[in-house]
Amino acid sequence: MVGGASAYHNVMSDRRTRLAPSPTGALHLGNARTFLINWAMARQQNWTIVLRVEDLDGPRVKEGADKLAIDILQWLGLDWDEGPHYQRHDLTRYHAALDRLAGQGLIYPCQCTRGDIAAAARSAPHEGDEHELRYPGTCRPAAATPTRFEPALDATAWRVRVPDQVISFTDQVAGEQAINVAQGVGDFVLSTRMGLPAYQLAVVVDDAAQHITDVVRGDDLVPSAARQIMLQQMLNIAPQPRYTHLPLVYGPDGRRLAKRHGDTRLTTYRKHGVSAERIIGLLGHWSGLGPRQPMTLSMFLERFDLARLPRQPITFTADDEKWLLTK
Repeated sequence: MVGGASAYHNVMSDRRTRLAPSPTGALHLGNARTFLINWAMARQQNWTIVLRVEDLDGPRVKEGADKLAIDILQWLGLDWDEGPHYQRHDLTRYHAALDRLAGQGLIYPCQCTRGDIAAAARSAPHEGDEHELRYPGTCRPAAATPTRFEPALDATAWRVRVPDQVISFTDQVAGEQAINVAQGVGDFVLSTRMGLPAYQLAVVVDDAAQHITDVVRGDDLVPSAARQIMLQQMLNIAPQPRYTHLPLVYGPDGRRLAKRHGDTRLTTYRKHGVSAERIIGLLGHWSGLGPRQPMTLSMFLERFDLARLPRQPITFTADDEKWLLTK
């Protein structure tokens, strides 16, 4: 990791990836699996790993969660070659991208609240994806109008004019994708009412600035990849990163692993005396490496094969929990 020589990374490469925790809460088992697989893919193929703390999520950011996430990643044994970089430390690059888009008439100010959008969605034929209502275009100008971007001072968001077209790309796990962003979520936010760059823009700008070539993350973000590719095209960013979206970990109820499934935070298991090797062993089991058994990081690195990764979501069961807590 930064500050010391890595035991796993000896050959520099022009391939680069990022570990990007968001300090909105403690890392849980599902987060850990994604980071572990991302790390293993990078170390197997000699990619450079950038640690990026994605701390733009306004009021959801929790004080100290960044340091806790870094501590847990180190406890598991993961390392990186650059960073940590914090998004909030310098907003100028995001503002420059927004001003460039504004100058082309590709973004516009919007004062609609979530309540406004929800009310419109109740009578609209499209409801958007699982997490986001489709924006009905209330504030969208009739024609693209070049303007200047100004960070929000009056609770004004900025949205991008999404073209009605299909974005196609090949995912290393999910396969061929064809997504129409306009039909899914419509014009989405690039600068929030708090004056902060939104996730979709920040990721594109940072990946370009940090020369990220390989993006590995959960498959709940497959729709986001289409939005980000669209923004890359608008900003003339090339080449496009290669995407690898991993099936998520779910609870027994079929919903994504979260607080409702109990306390699956790595900090909690650590406090209960669960070893990093036991955590890695369960994550290895979920990654196609055979039955549950304690596993060192080196063992996971040696055995992991993306071709063996289950293509279906993983279910965290009561037996998994019992095995973790067995000493």
